[in-house]
Amino acid sequence: MLNVSNLSKIQGGDLLFSKGTFQINPGEKVGLVGPNGVGKTTLFRLIIGEERPNEGQVSYSDKLRLSYFSQNVGEMKGKTALQEVIEGDAKISEMKEKLKEYEDVLGDPNLDEDKMNDILIKMGDLQTDFERVGGYDLENRAEEILTGLGIFPDRHHQKVEDFSGGWKMRIALAKTLVISPDLIIMDEPTNYLDMETILWLEEWLRNFKGSLFMTTHDRDFMNNVCKKTIEISHGKITTYSGNYEFYMKEREVRRAQLKAEYERQREMLSKEEEFIEKFKARASHAAQVQSRVKKLEKIERVELPPEEEIMKFEFPKPPRGSDDVAVMESLGKEWENSEGNKNKVFENFTTTIRRLEKIAVVGVNGAGKSTLLKVICGETKATSGLVKLGPSTKVGYFGQYSLEVLDAESSVFDEVRKELPDVSDGFIRNLLAAFLFKGDDVLKKVKYLSGGEKSRLVLAKIFSAQNNFLVLDEPTNHLDITSREILMDVLERFEGTVLFVSHDRHFLNHLTQKVLEVDKGGVALYPGDYRDYLEKKRNL
Repeated sequence: MLNVSNLSKIQGGDLLFSKGTFQINPGEKVGLVGPNGVGKTTLFRLIIGEERPNEGQVSYSDKLRLSYFSQNVGEMKGKTALQEVIEGDAKISEMKEKLKEYEDVLGDPNLDEDKMNDILIKMGDLQTDFERVGGYDLENRAEEILTGLGIFPDRHHQKVEDFSGGWKMRIALAKTLVISPDLIIMDEPTNYLDMETILWLEEWLRNFKGSLFMTTHDRDFMNNVCKKTIEISHGKITTYSGNYEFYMKEREVRRAQLKAEYERQREMLSKEEEFIEKFKARASHAAQVQSRVKKLEKIERVELPPEEEIMKFEFPKPPRGSDDVAVMESLGKEWENSEGNKNKVFENFTTTIRRLEKIAVVGVNGAGKSTLLKVICGETKATSGLVKLGPSTKVGYFGQYSLEVLDAESSVFDEVRKELPDVSDGFIRNLLAAFLFKGDDVLKKVKYLSGGEKSRLVLAKIFSAQNNFLVLDEPTNHLDITSREILMDVLERFEGTVLFVSHDRHFLNHLTQKVLEVDKGGVALYPGDYRDYLEKKRNL
């Protein structure tokens, strides 16, 4: 179906990958993995023809129906959400228009019989193609997919420009799914989706009959959908015949085998070089020496890839906080819109967050999870009730807009210096190195950082400030899978209290001790971990 042969790409003077070869067969669902910046999005662009390789080729049939979802949704305006999705496939729109032209011509009572027969034949062929690509039930599918992605029927006829950026992403995602393609290519489809929508999309893709090639930082999503994995690492593209869990285990097996082969070859080369050095001056051994020199010249050297750089950090032990970290009494919050109408987010919420608890805040998008976190840590005022923080509680807050608070013209080093004015330059450099800012990287201006780099910088500031109560709103956004794993491990060992929002099930399953659910104007507390919460919800 899709063949990639000897593909090489150089970007900005750096080699992303060289001589990469793989194929995706009909019906295969394939995950693309690798650290941020290795060229995953570039590979997608090469496949769809937005970029050209330096070497090699990408080939697939002209009849292949391919759809591509990227984080750049482009400009959308002038249409309703439903129209945007229905008219997203130019080919179907063209076929629909052509069928209408045929119908108009056939409506002419003076139409010549021969011409009528010719049009009927063409129309029949076009109708067959139109049915094959799902043209006749396109509107029903569009409505079903939009609803599945959380855009309910009462918003189907709302103008696209009235949707926020996150909701426009869902409309773009619906356009990708609705056209019944043979192959879907998806770059981070789970970004900005709530848990309910992620689960719906996961089930849709599992039942999808075509092929899929995607990358995502959601480990569980990747595991449950993809049965084959392609890795980009250290300039090479490698295929693994299993899901993400299989890939992780198999990669370690292959690395161990490669290391053993490397050691065997190094021992052999050492012996051969020792023989050459010992006997190169003796005429009696000239032929043997020359033979071994030629042998060594022909041997392809086994190379060990460098160890992956991963985010490594250890919390300094925070000062012991109060046993009652945060006490909420009859807490309520309302927002007032521009027309003066009040929207109740939650009311009459009473609970106590205790020292060392790890609490997940869950709920659909728009339920008020972020608002609850902001009220608790003082980022916004409650409408009613009160929040009392323990006298020894020091809050570190990571919000959805924390990245925007960074000074674009400031350097990475100076951003941390603002938080730690009394420590040495060496301390700051060591701290930043733990978050993968090394050497001249610390001098890079914030405006040139990627989303993942900005997230790491904000987390570095929060984690270095001796906070004993962390309030984290989607801290895993923009982090790759490896960085998420390390963040999860450190938070598990953190000797303080954590209140967090995340849509990453792997993260939720490992970290959660209690669940706060924001839903329908209220907040409910569920004791037990995230799996216990899901079980209780299923039994309601």
